[in-house]
Amino acid sequence: MRRSFPLILLSLLILTGASLPKSGPIPLKKPPSEAGEKEAAPTPEEKPATPTDGGKADQPEVPTGDEQPVPQPKPKDGSEGAAKDQKPATGEKDQPVDDKKEEKPAPIVYPPVEAEDAADYAKCVADLKAIGATFVEAKRIDDGKGCGIDKPLEVTSILPAVTLAPKGLMRCETALALARWTKETAQPAAEVAFDKTIKIKALNQASTYICRLRNNATTGKISEHAHGNAVDIASFTLSNGATIAIQPRDEDGTMDGAFQRAVTASACLYFKTVLDPGSDAAHETHLHLDVIERRNDYRYCR
Repeated sequence: MRRSFPLILLSLLILTGASLPKSGPIPLKKPPSEAGEKEAAPTPEEKPATPTDGGKADQPEVPTGDEQPVPQPKPKDGSEGAAKDQKPATGEKDQPVDDKKEEKPAPIVYPPVEAEDAADYAKCVADLKAIGATFVEAKRIDDGKGCGIDKPLEVTSILPAVTLAPKGLMRCETALALARWTKETAQPAAEVAFDKTIKIKALNQASTYICRLRNNATTGKISEHAHGNAVDIASFTLSNGATIAIQPRDEDGTMDGAFQRAVTASACLYFKTVLDPGSDAAHETHLHLDVIERRNDYRYCR
């Protein structure tokens, strides 16, 4: 029906005598608001360049060994930039892994060599000469570490007929106690135990002054030998040529055993410390005798 409409219209025009216009209809102008504007043609997007590196153009560049790093600007204050691995400051100092501080042992403070009282020393020397000991006054000894004697004596005989073998260094007080013990108890004990004609000819000593710790230990208190206060008696030599050696004799029923026990017990009347072979393993071969000062004149005899 729509297709036949132009034919009908043409037929009517012919019948009515109307003629067709010489020119077609003039197209209407656009509104003034749109007349001065031209439509911008769309700008075609640029085609991406064809990569020439085998499709690697979008990959980040990896610096090679030949390339130099781009220098970074230094801070205005002239200081170097922070290291890459530097941690931000937290306001706290780094703590060591082990919180326990290594404690150093306190230094050992050794006492100085004790000075002799002048009056007491003079009296002791006079008494020692009167009892018949042979000795010479030696130079002051100060070996450090608390070892030394202010006024040492080098004793060669403890009584006129009793030698100290070998001679030894000690304080006057030690020498006087040794002389009195020998004269007043050891010699009478020998006469009772063996014969009235038997005399002690020598005290054979194992140690007098020596700078060491007690019992030759590596730690502990300093020995009284280091102060000249001690002497160790290893044996007695008798006038008949016999030797009474100091050894364990608690169960010894002989006169040698009786003599040793008697002189050991009597030594505690003259010395502040007496240690015999029954006291410990360190004294199995000698008597340790010393004049260390103790409170209330206390004696330690074992």
